[in-house]
Amino acid sequence: MAKIDYSQRSFSYYPTNAIISAKCIDGVWTEPELSDSFELSLHCFAGVFHYAPSCFEGAKAFMGVDGKVRLFRPDENAKRMINSAKYLDMPYPSVEMFVDMCVKCIQANWEHIPPYESGASLYLRPVLFGINPGLGIKSSKDVMFVVMCSGVGTYSGAKSLSTGTAVLSRNYDRAATHGSGGYKLGANYAQSLHAYNIAHDAGYRELLFLDSATHTHIEEFGSSNFFAIKGDTYITPDSSSVLPSITNKSLRTVAKEFGLKVERRMVMVDELATFDEVNSCGTAVVITPISRIDDKPTLEGSEITRSFSYGEECGEISRKLYNRIIGIQKGLEEDTYGWCLFVEPK
Repeated sequence: MAKIDYSQRSFSYYPTNAIISAKCIDGVWTEPELSDSFELSLHCFAGVFHYAPSCFEGAKAFMGVDGKVRLFRPDENAKRMINSAKYLDMPYPSVEMFVDMCVKCIQANWEHIPPYESGASLYLRPVLFGINPGLGIKSSKDVMFVVMCSGVGTYSGAKSLSTGTAVLSRNYDRAATHGSGGYKLGANYAQSLHAYNIAHDAGYRELLFLDSATHTHIEEFGSSNFFAIKGDTYITPDSSSVLPSITNKSLRTVAKEFGLKVERRMVMVDELATFDEVNSCGTAVVITPISRIDDKPTLEGSEITRSFSYGEECGEISRKLYNRIIGIQKGLEEDTYGWCLFVEPK
């Protein structure tokens, strides 16, 4: 295989060797199968095409400084997928099956794991979706579970810890107050695409969604969770319509390790003026520092009514948190929490 220049890669799809898949038909799972074909054959009446019974996960495998490959917290991804599938009332893989298929996907694409010095990673995308044909709004009784991967650079092609601007979304909602926002469903991301495109076209890197009921408190960014630093406190929204981010969960644990107070609570929009550091956080980026958040009545061409600024560099505490997570993922620091699963070549 030709040498890859990972410095030129963004967070995008890049060809690999194989995917691995299994089906649950009438309540029985087939044996997982590896395939070098990246095309799936589905019935045109499969539920996924009509009513969106689909959920997915995102995980990363890293080549460590010691030459060992680490998969970061795959059990947490498995549990979150199970929660999403339960919400959709459809079958799901066990934690053991989920993790085993992720490991087999990594092994089948071993030469696509970026080298340690590249700063890149092997991103895994496990997807679960309804496949049985039918009409009428109902949950899928048969499903397909597929794990695929891509050797990726950083999200949006941005340099690690480079700052970006964001804008509040006042006339578009990501999820209803009592809706599906707390689950990693494909439909949730479809809901945000139009607003996200408007924000990106206006030059913003992120879009910050508010609660749909009152538009007075912060929910999450379009691609990831929200957290802020205020003095010695780590603050992040607590809402049933916010996706429970594994990265955010890990950062909260590390924050306590560093002696920070951690608050999961309702975060009002006006508090943006009081924060020292603001970030989005998720698997793809770990942390993206936000330099400025603009507030305007609508995304489409309205004048900015106020802005909240946080500096053009990543904040000191946020950088410390980032370095600890990355250090664990890449073997630079001791994994005192047992978060990493070591993967051996097949």
